[in-house]
Amino acid sequence: MLAARLLAAAAAAALSVAGCGGEAESARRPAGPPATLVTAIAVEPRDLEVLEQVVGTIENVLDPSIGAEVAGRVVRVHAYTGKKVRQGELLAEIDPRDFEIQARADAAEIARLETLLAQQERVLERQQKLVAQGFISQNAADEALAQRNALRESLAAARARAEQTKRNLAKTRVTAPVEGAIEVQIVAPGDFVKVGDPLFRMVGTGRLRARLPLPENIDRLVRPGLKVRLSAPSAPERELEARIDELRPTVVAQSRALEAIVRFDNDGSFRGGGSVHAKIVVAVRPGALTVPEQSVVLRPAGKVVYVVTERDGRLVAEQRQVQTGVRQDGRYEIVKGLAAGERVVVDGAGFLTHGAPVAFAKPAGGDKGGAGKGAKKG
Repeated sequence: MLAARLLAAAAAAALSVAGCGGEAESARRPAGPPATLVTAIAVEPRDLEVLEQVVGTIENVLDPSIGAEVAGRVVRVHAYTGKKVRQGELLAEIDPRDFEIQARADAAEIARLETLLAQQERVLERQQKLVAQGFISQNAADEALAQRNALRESLAAARARAEQTKRNLAKTRVTAPVEGAIEVQIVAPGDFVKVGDPLFRMVGTGRLRARLPLPENIDRLVRPGLKVRLSAPSAPERELEARIDELRPTVVAQSRALEAIVRFDNDGSFRGGGSVHAKIVVAVRPGALTVPEQSVVLRPAGKVVYVVTERDGRLVAEQRQVQTGVRQDGRYEIVKGLAAGERVVVDGAGFLTHGAPVAFAKPAGGDKGGAGKGAKKG
């Protein structure tokens, strides 16, 4: 009997100890669901560029066809298809010997006329003295004056012919009129060319023109002078800034598109006939609030974001319905529903509900203050 009472007392004590231990364990357990790991950024106002992005085509502004300016036989060709040339670089040479001979003949003729003119000047001077002394009539002096004037005109004509010969001699050296590249080599050494015969076709690579097709309904937003950023498919990370020069007055019949023309200096990234990606800055909104597009979540209430707030010593996600504006470059403009300085969840926003506890992952290195810093940096 006594043994039974002792066993019962021991069992009751054990149950009591177990009960106390369970209550202590329950007290140590955290209340509520576990926190969701997220990243966040602080919303800051900034100037927002409203962009119209299009894909256009590149044209060469300068594509001269180089022809022979004098007749003769081609003796040397220095350029070939695909060669890049500088302005004034020698492309070909035409036999200059005929023009060199003509230049020597012109020089001899000029020297002969200069001698005759000097002699006639002395004759005229003597005759004018004789007229003043009354030894000869004025008619004789007038005749000497006319001969002097005729020689002067002949000398001027000879000098003009010499200048023309000099120009023709220079034209036997065919040079590049602009900086660019040889598109087609037509002439070969030994060819006899006449004036106007084509020798090369080249394209100027320094100055290009972009044709940008735009929707008809954007006519009220686009105007000459707007800033444009251009990039080539081969180097999308490099952007070149230019401005719209003009808008075509008519709509392109095939595409029903309005066409903007942009002329710009090539930095080496673009090729005539290729495509170009253009971002036209149609407007700038100062002090706009933007968030990454993954921060905006679609819920039954509409588009919402989750703002990190503190409640009862814990970080929680507060659901905030927002009105969005422009979406571009992976970000949404927030027109209504957010204030500058608030922290918005980025990664993990799609898994949250209103009031859900959140936590920030510790950065590499174990910085205890990294949650708040990471949130602000985004």
